[in-house]
Amino acid sequence: MDSLSELVKLLNNVEKQSFKQFLQRKNKRGDVKNLVLLDLIETDDIKGIEKLYHPEKNNDAYHALRKRLQDNLLLFLSQKTFENAHSDTYDALRLLVVSRFLLENDVVRVAFKCLDKAERLADQSEQFNLLNELLLLKLQYAHLPGAEDLDALTARFLQNQEQMQREAKLNMAYAFLRKELKEIQLEGKIVNLTSLMIATIRKYKIATRDLMTYKSVYQILFIANEYAAIQQNYDLIEHYIKRTNQFIQTQEHKKQANLFYHISILYLLANFHLRRKDFLHSSAYLQEMMELMVTDSRYHALFYLRHQLLAALNLFFTASPEAAIAILQESLSNTKQTTKPEDVEDLRICLTMFLALVNDKKCLKQLTLLTRTDAWYEKRMGMLWTIRKNLMEIMVHAQFSNTELAMSRLISFRRRYKKYLLTTAEERVLLFLKQVEKYLQKPDVVFDPGYQKTVSDMGEQVENSDIFSLSFIAWLISRWEKKSAYNVVLTLIQ
Repeated sequence: MDSLSELVKLLNNVEKQSFKQFLQRKNKRGDVKNLVLLDLIETDDIKGIEKLYHPEKNNDAYHALRKRLQDNLLLFLSQKTFENAHSDTYDALRLLVVSRFLLENDVVRVAFKCLDKAERLADQSEQFNLLNELLLLKLQYAHLPGAEDLDALTARFLQNQEQMQREAKLNMAYAFLRKELKEIQLEGKIVNLTSLMIATIRKYKIATRDLMTYKSVYQILFIANEYAAIQQNYDLIEHYIKRTNQFIQTQEHKKQANLFYHISILYLLANFHLRRKDFLHSSAYLQEMMELMVTDSRYHALFYLRHQLLAALNLFFTASPEAAIAILQESLSNTKQTTKPEDVEDLRICLTMFLALVNDKKCLKQLTLLTRTDAWYEKRMGMLWTIRKNLMEIMVHAQFSNTELAMSRLISFRRRYKKYLLTTAEERVLLFLKQVEKYLQKPDVVFDPGYQKTVSDMGEQVENSDIFSLSFIAWLISRWEKKSAYNVVLTLIQ
């Protein structure tokens, strides 16, 4: 999808009408074709787009029109975002803009009151860059009557400069760690997370106290969670979980000012406990997460589907499959045009897995709705997610006797991912695939004691203790136990 189409899809029907009115007000001539182009993009009318200009003018004129439309759409989106946002940060930014206007027009007393309020809001939300702009404006007009004491103002400005430097170091460290994670995932780089963290902190000269903010704790926990997912071992990050819990307990008075990071941290904590099969603690964090989400509609919309996904997983693996499936079906039916596609794909693949494990043929329908390319999934969802999706596809077709299709998918999977799996030392996936292939070639092989031992041994390995890995192994075991894979996986996770 091109960038202009992506931007148009961000608008709901009401916003599209507002944008059209915005364009109509800006159009000075009657022959401007931006509204026509907008309608054609909405309807995916490629032939109509080709007829916008005569053939000899098509290329240059069409691309110029597209650029103007995109520029206007970006301007419209920026104005809409600024008008509709109600966070402390946006309120402080509005006050900064109006204060500058008032000072330039000699309305000094009101301007300084606005700046004082803006500074309080920016300070509460730890927006150090915005604070820098506010304090610079105060310093610029510090000579006017009613201004703050210059020495006090200067001291605050210098202190904030130090905070900005600390935040910049943390952001550089976070970027470096994300890069290292990518190399771990894509190139099989062997790294000890704790050693990597310590080396990074030393490299960027970060003090321990600088790590004790909501943003930095979230960033560290995010890195740790991704590392654990890649390694398929959440025990590796237990130390970071304990540190996070200690931090949250000392920061209760600040949680509303750091709502985004606090909710994000609770989500990661819920995910950690889910993957450790500690469903009680996972559900408790989800409850706390929802209590914060309902205090702000923006964050409720942002996190709702992710919350529902974990809630469904908790229910499914605690013997409530019908409730779990209902949550996912309802969530998918209520998605909007502006919903992140990654969230939708997560829900879809999870629903497919649930239905397959309870032997419901509707999983085949869900599988057909996972329509994006492997390249898209690898880029947006990650290699591990894409590999699981492909493995599940093979198993679902095998489960419902689409043997030839399952074998075709298996061959394609091996061709695309064998080299990557060997590079990243994930031979266990290839071993699992080999057992699936044996079953496809000769279904009765599942009754062979040697085959059963190989599969059972896989279920006892530490690296396969994750609930998703166990779900795949349970599917193989269910072939000879003659019962649903769901019942087998419940036994395995106990």
